[in-house]
Amino acid sequence: MGSKSKTKGSSWEREVATHLSELYKASFIRVPNSGAYIGGKNTVRKEFLHEGQIRMMKGDIIPPGNWKYFNCECKNYGEFPFHQLIQGECKQLETWLDQLIDVADEGDINILIIKITRKGKFIAVPQADHWDQSIPYISYRSTKHNHWQIFDYNSFWENNNRMVKKLSTKK
Repeated sequence: MGSKSKTKGSSWEREVATHLSELYKASFIRVPNSGAYIGGKNTVRKEFLHEGQIRMMKGDIIPPGNWKYFNCECKNYGEFPFHQLIQGECKQLETWLDQLIDVADEGDINILIIKITRKGKFIAVPQADHWDQSIPYISYRSTKHNHWQIFDYNSFWENNNRMVKKLSTKK
């Protein structure tokens, strides 16, 4: 059996996949044995895989086949240094963004889905005008990955689900 943290992360990935499947009436599944199969020093593997295989190994959630531009990482942690979001660099968030962007392809919609124990669930996306600006969010300036917006999980999906589908399918 895996470690408690691995089990906690896998459970969160399954929860997210179930939520997205219900929201979009389509099949989203957790990447089996998710981990950096094509990320980090394994990026070279992309040269030998076809598009469908890359999509299946990218991020933590496998989207439906027509969602070619969906890239998602899920993180479930007990603590998060929220104060660092306004103090400059948030090393934990930078690490997660590195993992997300490392496997991204040009044109991908990159979504970081975060659950912090007893604090809440959040979505981090690159800052863009197409996100619903009427709901509260935190702006974060990444030292490596430009500007990001961090939304409440439920508010984000309620107000941006159509846009996520449009950007993921490029329809």
